[in-house]
This record gives sequence, structure tokens and C-alpha cells, in this order.
Amino acid sequence: MRIVVTGGAGFIGGNLVHAMLGGGADITVIDDLSTGSMDNVHPATTFRRLDVRTPEAAEAIVAARPDAIVHLAAQVSVAASIQDPAFDHSVNVDGTRAVAEAAVAAGARRLLFASSAAVYGEPHELPLTEESPTAPVVPYGVSKLEAEGVLSEILRPAGVDFAALRFSNVYGPRQRAEGEGGVVAEFASRMTAGVNPVIFGSGRQTRDFIYVADVVNAIATALGADTALAAPGPNGPAYNVSTGVETSVNMLAEGLRIALRFPGVIEGAEARDGDVEASVLSPEKADATFGWRAAVELQGGLAATAAWFAQQR
Repeated sequence: MRIVVTGGAGFIGGNLVHAMLGGGADITVIDDLSTGSMDNVHPATTFRRLDVRTPEAAEAIVAARPDAIVHLAAQVSVAASIQDPAFDHSVNVDGTRAVAEAAVAAGARRLLFASSAAVYGEPHELPLTEESPTAPVVPYGVSKLEAEGVLSEILRPAGVDFAALRFSNVYGPRQRAEGEGGVVAEFASRMTAGVNPVIFGSGRQTRDFIYVADVVNAIATALGADTALAAPGPNGPAYNVSTGVETSVNMLAEGLRIALRFPGVIEGAEARDGDVEASVLSPEKADATFGWRAAVELQGGLAATAAWFAQQR
């Protein structure tokens, strides 16, 4: 299978590409390295340093003649989206439009898009399902939701199958502190450096933390699915990629403290704007449609993540 991975030099992309190459895929990585790293780029890939919004990136996608595209390239920082919503929109919406148009021109049969739990906003009931109201409270969530609409607008009439994979809080090796799930990387990097981590707010706020290997497996399973993923209806192409398990930030910090044997204290600070109080996503639809479920329990994922961060010292 020929696959184009945008954002393939990033956290999720780097893990995905390394896993997919083991299955014999022919992969082209497109990444502008604004947040990604060449350390994440496997030498067996074709690498193009390009911004997905440019005509050159579209040409590279068409030239690769992909069977499928995994669109991970994005502006992922909630804080940055608040500071510069125009740039967030440009990357996440305009960039997705450019990739979708290139997918049609290239004759790709499927496109998978990295969406986010941020599209739901502050939930009224848990767990969140794909039919739950979408009312994002930060520009990042707004742009991800708009990008989902762009895919439907462009790909459905062209007959390209697609799915918006709404990731919960992804964590694991190769992660930077920015973005959804970055609290794990932030805590781990501080603890391994002997610096006290900081919890914003009460620490009782909850998230659905999912290990990156489970996300990689979800993408790989969706790529190989025999069934069409873009079912009719407004919520047809959306799939939660999550554990369905709610974990508080306090519990997360304690789990990392144990994994890293950190002797310091966990400090507190005022809550940040845009932080949702509670979030957990149901993965039932992904299981029913293409047979995927998360397999890595939190403490095991934290132990593997802690080991990776410790090796970076």
C-alpha cells in the first residue's frame, strides 16, 4: 500500500510511520518540521519538507500516487490557537482543504484525518459519543470541527472514503509538551530533570488518556478496513479514538511519580482559560465499524513513556 503521511515527522506521525513500515507499506512523509523532528523520520521513507498549504505539497501528494492519506499535520497547541486563531485556522482548515483537494487529484481511495476531542467542548453528559453536541470552546477545537466539514464537502462528492478520527488525549514516546495530552510529556520531562511539575487548577479535572501505540493501531486498522468509513449523515465519518476511561490529572501525576520514582512535590497553579473540566469519549463506534479497541492500560503506558523520557536525559 502506498501511503502519504502529512505531519509524519511529529509525535503520532513518527510512531505511525515506524509501525507501518514494518508491514511493508511504501510511505511518503510530508512535514515542514515546524514542530516535527528529523529524528522521527525513518530513513526508509520518502521525505519532503513542505508546508501542506503550498502547491508544492499538493504536487508531492499527487506524484506519490497514494492509495491512502493520513493527514496529521496541524497546529495542535490550544494556547497558541487562542493567541493566534488566524494562524490556527490557516493550518488546520486551509491546510486540510489543500490536502483533501490533492487526495482527489491523486486518486486516493481513503483519507484519515486527525481530529480531536476538543470539537465537543464542555460536555453535558459523559461519555461523549459521536452523536454528542459539538460546541468547541477554543479556536483549536473550532478549526478541527470546521476541517471535518471541509473533508465532507470535498471528498464525499468525489467518492473518496474518509474518516475524522477524534483523538482523546494522546501520550507516549516522542511527544512534546504542546497540544492535547501534552500534560504527560510536560510532567515527565520535568520529573526526569528533577523539576517539580505544576498542575493547573484543582487537578480533579479529568481526561481520556490514550497511549500512542493504541492510536497507531487505530489508524492502521482504519486504513485496512473493508467497510466504508464515511457513512451517510452528519456524524457518519467521525470516530472517537479513545479508551473510554476517565482519569484525573492528579491520578496521572501520581502514576508518573511512581513510574519515575520522583521524590519531589507536585505544585499547583491557577486554572487556564479553555480547560474543560471533564472529558471521556466512548470508543464503541470504532469497535463496531472497523474492529478497534485500545489495549494499553494507563499505568503500562505511563511506564513505557517514563522509560523513554529517562533515556533522553
